[in-house]
Amino acid sequence: MSALRQLLRDPVAALGLAIVLFAVLVAIFAPFLAPYPDDAFESHIMQRLRPPSAEFLFGTDNLGRDMFSRVILGTRSALFVAVSVVFAAIVIGVPVGLAAGWRDGWLSETLMRVTDIFLAVPQLILALALGQLLAPGIGAAMVALTLTYWPFFARTVFAETRRLRTSLFVDALAGIGAHPVRILLLHVLPNAAPAVLVRATIGMGFTILTAAILGFLGVGAAPPEPDWGLAVAEARQHLPEAWWFATFPGLAIMLLVLGFNLLGDGLRDAADPRLRRSRR
Repeated sequence: MSALRQLLRDPVAALGLAIVLFAVLVAIFAPFLAPYPDDAFESHIMQRLRPPSAEFLFGTDNLGRDMFSRVILGTRSALFVAVSVVFAAIVIGVPVGLAAGWRDGWLSETLMRVTDIFLAVPQLILALALGQLLAPGIGAAMVALTLTYWPFFARTVFAETRRLRTSLFVDALAGIGAHPVRILLLHVLPNAAPAVLVRATIGMGFTILTAAILGFLGVGAAPPEPDWGLAVAEARQHLPEAWWFATFPGLAIMLLVLGFNLLGDGLRDAADPRLRRSRR
C-alpha cells in the first residue's frame, strides 16, 4: 500500500496510470463506445475520406469507415497484443532467469549465452525477420514479439536471483533443508516480482509501439482489422489532404505508449526504497 501511495503522489506516474486505466476501460466497453461498431469493418465508398464532423468525429478513411470507431476498437486489439506478448515473455523468461541465476555451471552459461544472442540483435529487426518467416497476420506478429522480448525478463530475473541467492534468509532456508525449488518459487521470485512488474509495464508500451511498426510495415495485422499501425500505413498515400486519417491513430499510439512508460517509471521509483530515499 505504501508503494501505491507513493505512486499516486507522483503526478507524472498518476497521469500514466490514468491513461492506462482509461485505455483499459475503452477496450472493455469498445463495442458500446464506438458509434459504428459493425460498419467499422465494411466499406462505404460514398463517404470515403470525409473530414472530422459531428457525424464522424475523427473523419472517415479511404474506404469510408468511421475512424473514431476504428480507433476505439483498435484499443482492444493493441492491449490484447501487449498483454498476450508480455505474459508469454514472462512465462519463458522468468524460469530461464531463475534457473540461470540460482547455480553456476554449464546450464547457467548456456541459458545466458542464448539470451545474449537474442539481445544482440535489435528487437525490431529480429521481430521483422521472424514475422516474414511466418504467415503474415496478428498471430505471427505476437509470436515474433514474444520470441524477441523474453530475454529482457530473463536478464532481469537473472540479476535479481544472483543478488538474492546470497541473502541471509536464503542461507537460513537452505540451512533448515528447504528444497531449492521451494526457495526459488516462494521466496526468491516474490522478491524479484517488483522488477518483473516494472519491466512488464514498460514492455507493454514498447510492445504496442513495435506491433504498430510491424503493422505499418505489413507484417502485423491485416485488413480489415482496426489496427493503429495499419491505419497509419494506409493513410500515407492520402497525406496531407486527409490529415485526420493518420493523425488520430498516431495520437492513440503515442498516448498509450506514453502512459505505460510513465506508469513504469513511477512503479520503478515506488518499488525501489533507495530511489524513494534519494528523493527525500
